Amino acid sequence: METILIAVFILGYLLITLEHPLKLDKTVTALIMAASLWALLAVGFHSGWVEIIGVDHRAFAFNGVGGNGQEAFDSSLLHHLASISEILIFLICAMTIVEIIDLHRGFSVVQDFIRTKSYSRLLWIIGSLTFLLSAVIDNLTTTIIMVSLLRTLVQDQDRRLWYVGMVVIAANAGGAWSPIGDVTTTMLWIADKVTASSLILHVFIPSLVCFAVPFGVASFFLHPFRGYAEFKTDEDTEAMKLLSSRTMFYLGLGAIVSVPFFKTITDLPPYIGMILALGVVWLVSEYITPHENITESQKSLYSAKRALERIELSSILFFLGILLSVSALETVSYGVLTGGEKVSTLRYFAELMNAAIPGMVLTTALIGIASAVVDNVPLVAAALGMFNNPADDRLWHLLAFTAGTGGSMLIIGSAAGVAAMGMERIRFGWYLKNIGWLAALGFLGGIAAFIILRSFGM
Repeated sequence: METILIAVFILGYLLITLEHPLKLDKTVTALIMAASLWALLAVGFHSGWVEIIGVDHRAFAFNGVGGNGQEAFDSSLLHHLASISEILIFLICAMTIVEIIDLHRGFSVVQDFIRTKSYSRLLWIIGSLTFLLSAVIDNLTTTIIMVSLLRTLVQDQDRRLWYVGMVVIAANAGGAWSPIGDVTTTMLWIADKVTASSLILHVFIPSLVCFAVPFGVASFFLHPFRGYAEFKTDEDTEAMKLLSSRTMFYLGLGAIVSVPFFKTITDLPPYIGMILALGVVWLVSEYITPHENITESQKSLYSAKRALERIELSSILFFLGILLSVSALETVSYGVLTGGEKVSTLRYFAELMNAAIPGMVLTTALIGIASAVVDNVPLVAAALGMFNNPADDRLWHLLAFTAGTGGSMLIIGSAAGVAAMGMERIRFGWYLKNIGWLAALGFLGGIAAFIILRSFGM
């Protein structure tokens, strides 16, 4: 039965990876995989074919070995569902805030920071804004915003593709050092594997190196980033804004940034802080005036209810399916360690990996490289069940970096890359040839920076 469960998981994983060739939405696969795994686990458990690892890490059998098996099974399922719900609620609230800002054209404020006609300087300005903005909102949304902005600034599509490729690198690098910048770092933060301050302290410089190295190489040596350009005038930029644009932009970003401080002060889970942040932004959006002489029917176009309609629920359901699938493998008992301890499937494979791969750095680097092919969310979810290192251990910090930035090496390796691919129709081969090697330089440079900092006790 354990082999069947693993086979179903691998098959589901493979179908998710082949989403585009098969034209099968990965959310469908994830949901079917999750339900199938738990159904098979339940049948196998009640039939006495498998044991489970309970919330207290003890092995249970349905026939009573280890205690009340059915109660342990129910508790385990509810425990995993509660942990997953924390992540999903956090993401729904954060995504709603971002959509409210977008409804009020708040992201048009970003264009105020562009004051150059040099393509090389434009690269650094766009990259820096992407790096910083993706640490506050997620890297996917930041990529969409920046690609939309580049469509306005860079009319030559061939040249624009280069900028968009570099935006993917900057967005993933920026999201890796913030607990609210990427789904994977949010997962590690909510699971209490990292604290916000420690994650920023240990991952910011490696992420900065991951961003700066490819941008430095590109700006000095690549032809598309040489020369000068004509951009929109200030009058054109102002015409894009609403009366509420600046207020909602800074309020929304401030509300999201306040969440780590809220957790530090109250010691409540992060999703509570994000609920409060959404409530405040929603409250202001109810009374703020987007433009003069607005009617009641027009006001509904800028409401939080409208923002909720724009949330990409398919992504939320994908995370639900993936995390439930991983939790099934974290629940089923698979093997016995040397000391006689029964462990879950994920923990068992973690022990095999530790024995086969020398060193934590290489292990996490391989996970990062794998994230260029496979979505980083299930990889990090699996790692949470595989390793039991203490909070703020260097494993979690390096995993946050590698899983967050490794996907930049392929256009399909991250949500940011997939979004850019769809918006600008970037070819897989073009990205691999022109941008992939730059992303690899940044990835290796960031790992080197992490090792050097740790070796000096920093």
